[in-house]
Amino acid sequence: MRSLERLFRPESIVVVGGGFWCENVVRECRKSGFAGKICAVHPTRDEIWECPVVRSVAELPFVPDAAFIGVNRHATIETVHALSKSGAGGAVCFASGFREASAELDDGNSLQEALVEAAGDMPFLGPNCYGFINALDGASLWPDQHGLAGAETGVAILTQSSNIALNLTMQTRGLPIAYLVTAGNQAQTGLSAIADALLSDERVTAIGLHIEGLDDLAAFVGFAQRAHALGKPVVVLKVGRSQQARTAAISHTASLAGSAAGASALFKKLGLAEVTNLAAFLETLKLLHTVGPIVDNKIASMSCSGGEASLIADAAMGRRLEFPALTDTQSRTLQEVLGVKVALANPLDYHTYIWGDVDAMGRVFSAMLESDAAMGIVVLDFPRPDRCSLDEWLKVIDAVEIARENTSKPIGILSSLPENMPENVALELLVRGISPLCGMEESLAAIEAAAFLGNRQAPNSIFVPTGSIEPISLDEAKAKDLLKKHGVAVPCKAVAPSGACAAKAAEDLGFPVVLKGVGFAHKSEAGAVKLDLNSADDVLVAASGMASETFLVEEMVTGALAELLVGVVLDPAHGYVLTLAAGGVLTELFDDSVSLILPVTRTEVDCALEELKIARVLNGYRGKPACNRSLIIDAIMAVQACALSTAVAEVEINPLLCGETFAVAADALIRCEVS
Repeated sequence: MRSLERLFRPESIVVVGGGFWCENVVRECRKSGFAGKICAVHPTRDEIWECPVVRSVAELPFVPDAAFIGVNRHATIETVHALSKSGAGGAVCFASGFREASAELDDGNSLQEALVEAAGDMPFLGPNCYGFINALDGASLWPDQHGLAGAETGVAILTQSSNIALNLTMQTRGLPIAYLVTAGNQAQTGLSAIADALLSDERVTAIGLHIEGLDDLAAFVGFAQRAHALGKPVVVLKVGRSQQARTAAISHTASLAGSAAGASALFKKLGLAEVTNLAAFLETLKLLHTVGPIVDNKIASMSCSGGEASLIADAAMGRRLEFPALTDTQSRTLQEVLGVKVALANPLDYHTYIWGDVDAMGRVFSAMLESDAAMGIVVLDFPRPDRCSLDEWLKVIDAVEIARENTSKPIGILSSLPENMPENVALELLVRGISPLCGMEESLAAIEAAAFLGNRQAPNSIFVPTGSIEPISLDEAKAKDLLKKHGVAVPCKAVAPSGACAAKAAEDLGFPVVLKGVGFAHKSEAGAVKLDLNSADDVLVAASGMASETFLVEEMVTGALAELLVGVVLDPAHGYVLTLAAGGVLTELFDDSVSLILPVTRTEVDCALEELKIARVLNGYRGKPACNRSLIIDAIMAVQACALSTAVAEVEINPLLCGETFAVAADALIRCEVS
């Protein structure tokens, strides 16, 4: 495929079609001051918004860098073919009725395939796509009105939803958007290729991705690696769930990893900051555009209200943010300025004693930043400019600028309510190097994301699955044999074809034993597992109550201090997802899990275990001894080795029984391709 450079930074544009949508492309390009050539193609019209019109692509007076195709789906294919033959740089395919409508239209899939074939090596966006806006150069291949203004630098946003893209253009938070691109069906040019192309423009300060699903894991990893190499921070808002992961539904692991857990683990491993809503998405991009990633998660907060100080402290709970305590030096300086009536703390309520005194506020704000805080925020809601005066509030901006200059640390002004940050004020703050932050929750999410990006490492390697797997489920005995081969400790066991044989096997193993019926994915729910059997008679009675003809007899592991789930699911969208969780029959109810993308290191596993609520039990709880962490990590690394060296779709140990001297797989399942 040809480079996307001509498409996204065109010097000439052609519009094919004559409806409202095509007229709007011409109108928006004119309004944005596009300096290049514009021409239209229409069979009957002579002029579209003072734009010259020719009858066909073959009659164009120039080979266009970019084309907006606003005709029906069948004509779209013909037009794409003609443009490709002419050497055009690329196109936006607006028409719908392709693969996205395959449930309603019998020819949806075939038409999309025909469209890709017609394009050849000419890149195109869509179909079913609004196109893009390049606010840097005034190129708006966009079929509707939009709210973007021209920009010299700014962030690039890529979304898989045209309507959300339109909504984002209407934001009044002061965020400069350089590019806004929609991906549509991604019939040919996918999200990863588009995102990679946006990195190339040196005027782009950060990348924002609104993702419904990844198109190409290997290409996405390549994009993330290149973004890191170029120093361009990336923010991701992921919606939806992975269909691929949900297809593996027989285990607890699948239900845990089948949500957004795999995507989140992938983004973290690649050093991309993830947020959970559009407001946080915009605030994070704005913060990154203004100050870039910040060095750590320590912040200093200032406001002239105790209520605001309390709100900001509460809003930070549950986030990886810290308010470092004041040093003695800070306290002395603050008391000199504020007097003895003000309780000194971080977050600081500096009261109204110094309101309107720019020098005093500047000294206070500077003092608050003279610690190990990486960033400062001043909580300030501006009055309505249509009914009130902003004069006294504008003095706070002057004081904040003094603090920024004195300390060389990033600082933002945060309105607790987004509507209390007028857009003209936000834009003025940007000019002065101050981050205009709108809304407490979303602003703190932005700071948390910026701190993550400030401490990210170069993207780790990812195991990218190739080809497809048609797995079968191994019985538990075979699953444990395979795990043992890779180093997982398993109980001594025997497979018995009858209850009587099971009783004899139990005597040979030595009591107590566990008896399991063979052929059940969830043995507890099926009544196919009995623990702590102490005689041959106990085994016979237990076997008679199970709807099974074959039994697994195992030694009973005693002395366990904790139970863990260790599972791996192959998710083609995100790679191999490793899930660690509190184990046992109540795994989902515990809501205690963490996911990682393979491959992992022992250090990463150790840190992940510490994130679990059950970590307190692993470390020794209420006088109980600690579990052997090294053996637990050995077992997890062995599961990884099994998953990566075998054509595995799913591996699960639940529970991994953990004690002072052991970590044993008490139950296991594997779905893999057997040659």
